[in-house]
This record gives sequence, structure tokens and C-alpha cells, in this order.
Amino acid sequence: MTEVSSCPIFLTELNKNPVEGFSAGLIDDNDLYRWEVLIIGPPDTLFEGGVFKAHLTFPKDYPLRPPKMKFITEIWHPNVDKNGDVCISILHEPGEDKYGYEKPEERWLPIHTVETIMISVISMLADPNGDSPANVDAAKEWREDRHGEFKRKVARCVRKSQETAFE
Repeated sequence: MTEVSSCPIFLTELNKNPVEGFSAGLIDDNDLYRWEVLIIGPPDTLFEGGVFKAHLTFPKDYPLRPPKMKFITEIWHPNVDKNGDVCISILHEPGEDKYGYEKPEERWLPIHTVETIMISVISMLADPNGDSPANVDAAKEWREDRHGEFKRKVARCVRKSQETAFE
């Protein structure tokens, strides 16, 4: 079993063999349970050019339970609530979905890594799931006015992310 105490090893591996689209590091060298990630908006999407900062917070019993992910940079997306919390299947608690929407194998499994989480988040940016929104207003705009108001709001977030990325 992988434990959070091996996080510096994961970080070392990520830094030696970076995965395109994001970088990661500890928020505080004394807290292995809190990571900061920078996500580059995927090419050929409305988020292209953005540099979005987020925090990953690992539970004490990781990898049996998923980390929580929260965007610190403002982002307008159907699967990110207005507080920045990311809502995707891979980060949902393991087991049966009480609403019957997700299959158990779509939810958290202990085999997932920071890399698989980040690949899922980058994929989410490129292809929102409007059927299971965390931000109903963004989902409605994405479905009904993707090339209008939704695109304008995302473009504003991308510009703002570029201005504040390295603060």
C-alpha cells in the first residue's frame, strides 16, 4: 500500500518525469497531506493559456480514501462548484453511488495516483460533464450558450489566472 508518507517520493518522480499539463509540490514542507498543483489549461479548449492553482488535501487514510481538490484560482466550469471544489467521479468516495449515477469502478480506487487524478482533471477541463454539475449555472451556460456567455466567463478566468499564477 502506498502511504502519504511516501509523498516526497511521488513528488521526486513527478519532478524527474514531469507529466504534461501540471506541476505539483508541497504547500508546506512540514505537511505531507497538503499539495499545491498548477494546471495549464489544455490546448484547443476554452481554458487554453490558463494557469490554474489548486490544492490537493489527502486524508490520513490515503490511499483508501480520495484526496479533496479545490481550485484556488477562480474557474468557471460545470464540474467545479463556486467555492472551487472539484466534483469528478475519480475523487468520490469508493463504493456504490447512493444516487445510482456512477459505477463503483468510476469512483475512487486505491490504485489512483496524483498523476491519474490530474489527467482526469485536465480531461474534465477539456470535456465538462454537464449531466452531473457541481455548478448548475455554469452547466446551464455550457449547454445553452457555450460560445457566448460561458466562453466570455472562461476567458475572464483564463486572463485572471495568468495575472495571478505566480503570486
